[in-house]
Order: sequence, then structure tokens, then C-alpha cells
Amino acid sequence: MKLVVQVKLTPDAVQAPAIERTLHAANEAANRVSSVAFDRFGLKGSVRELRKLCYGELKAHGFGAQAAQHVIKRVADAYTTLRAGIKAGNLGPEHSNRRRRAESKPIVFRPDAAHT
Repeated sequence: MKLVVQVKLTPDAVQAPAIERTLHAANEAANRVSSVAFDRFGLKGSVRELRKLCYGELKAHGFGAQAAQHVIKRVADAYTTLRAGIKAGNLGPEHSNRRRRAESKPIVFRPDAAHT
């Protein structure tokens, strides 16, 4: 049985800036991986292919192995969700402006977006 628990972090004045820097770095790295994924594969990149391309770069930028894997997986999952939304018609018909905008640029992660 898997138990999911939502936790609220309450860092003190010393810990808060460190957590914020870490979150911003993870989202910046996700943006870089997203850009690589879009340039190489369009909307069709897989986790395996992204790991081959981006894992070494993330490790070189100071991410641990687990954090690097999470960033890559997060980007791949975002593209999978986008493809599913397009296939389901959630972004409109094939020639709609909304769908064209979504298909024409890489996914971008906000600096303060939550991260696992």
C-alpha cells in the first residue's frame, strides 16, 4: 500500500534562501532540458533519450544523481502530458492559435514552480 502525504515546509530564516535557490536551480535546469528535448525531438522526446543527452550536463552543473533524474523525468512527463492534451483536443483543433503556440515552443517551467 502506498501512502501519499502532503507536507508543508516551514524553514527558518537561514534555510529559506537555500531552499529557494535550490528550487530556482531545479526549474532553470528543467528549462534547459526542455529546450534540448524540443530542439532534438519536438514533442516526442522520451525519458531514455533525454537521459542520454542531459544527465552528464546536469551532473556537471552540480546536481546529484537523483535530482538530475527527477529533473529529466519531470520534463519528459510534461511533454507526455502536452501530447495527451493535444491528442484529446484540449488545445483546440489542428489549426487553432492556442494549439500552434503550444506546439511551436519548448515547455517553460516557472522559477517558483513546485518540484518533487
